[in-house]
Amino acid sequence: MSSIPQLDAGLRDRIIADPDAVLEDADIMRALVAANERALGHNIVDLRGIAMERLEARLDRLEDTHRSVIAAAYDNLAGTNQIHRAILRLLDANRFEVFLRDLATEVAMILRVDAMRLVLEGPDEGDPALERLGNVLAVRPAGFIEDYVAHGRPNALRQVTLRQVQPADGRLYGERHASIRSEACLLLDFGPNTVPGMLAMGSEDPHLFSPQQGTDLLAFFTGVFERAMRRWLA
Repeated sequence: MSSIPQLDAGLRDRIIADPDAVLEDADIMRALVAANERALGHNIVDLRGIAMERLEARLDRLEDTHRSVIAAAYDNLAGTNQIHRAILRLLDANRFEVFLRDLATEVAMILRVDAMRLVLEGPDEGDPALERLGNVLAVRPAGFIEDYVAHGRPNALRQVTLRQVQPADGRLYGERHASIRSEACLLLDFGPNTVPGMLAMGSEDPHLFSPQQGTDLLAFFTGVFERAMRRWLA
């Protein structure tokens, strides 16, 4: 190694005065390591350089994981706030008609879904009195909910089902069925001696609901919705 300085005197003095600035600059350190490897030649293994590369790769992975965890935390917080706002809106209703109207409008907007359907099983399908309550309420024959959600497979029934769909008919979403690409199906239990129920949320976004997503927040929403509905069914 030559003892004759090859750098500009001013630059050399700044490096000597503050060597940490060089050490903290990843690009400069990579250049220095590469220059050192070239000086050593191809037949010499620089274990320190290999260790440094591995440490850099590990740091990159840790930083990616850190960013992913922070992003997931923000998404979860935003989802929690969304569910809380929707619940508060539901609890504001003082009449069943208002409850259904809010469900189809403000609550659907808060949850960012394009279609909302409350399904009850019973013999009153096509009843004009029910139809006047708006298209958010659908009365279907017994067995409709299990058939729609599980396609005849009882073991596939869960409280919350998230999936990508492309409904072939308008049994649930009516004229909007052609644009629905994902949905959340929430099974409702109103207590003993009551009809089965389901709340379906349909979206034109195929990625809004998918089986890989967590269901804790929607399960909580389902529990609150069931309790709110029991007031009106009573």
